Amino acid sequence: MLPVMFRNSWFPTVFDDFMNSDVMPHNNVTAPAVNVKESPEAYTMEVAAPGIKKEFCRIHITEDGNLSLTIENKMEHKEEDKKQHYLRREFSYTNYQQNYALPDDVDREHIAAKVENGILTIELPKMKKEETKVSRQIAIS
Repeated sequence: MLPVMFRNSWFPTVFDDFMNSDVMPHNNVTAPAVNVKESPEAYTMEVAAPGIKKEFCRIHITEDGNLSLTIENKMEHKEEDKKQHYLRREFSYTNYQQNYALPDDVDREHIAAKVENGILTIELPKMKKEETKVSRQIAIS
């Protein structure tokens, strides 16, 4: 015989009301979308960062040789209604940090980045492969 599941109809409502109240605020945190393209000359990372200025972005190579990307954004919106003497402020803080393992063929000395139209673009040039011509005598047995 299978156990019968008793479901109390008030429990989900009370639980949802508690979790969705001001007592238990929740944050909607999402990582920005990242596209990575490869060409024969370079890898290109495109990070979706709408409204982000270059002053909010930091990119560096860690001691482990990984690419570290940090985005810290603070936006403040003020709206004043002079008829009712009401001041309204909306704050939005966005912090994002991620480390990316770089391929071995990336030229770490020449990585470049720019922010344009809400996209942070990071150019990761590949090291130039030096073709060495090997010339040697082959012994015949």
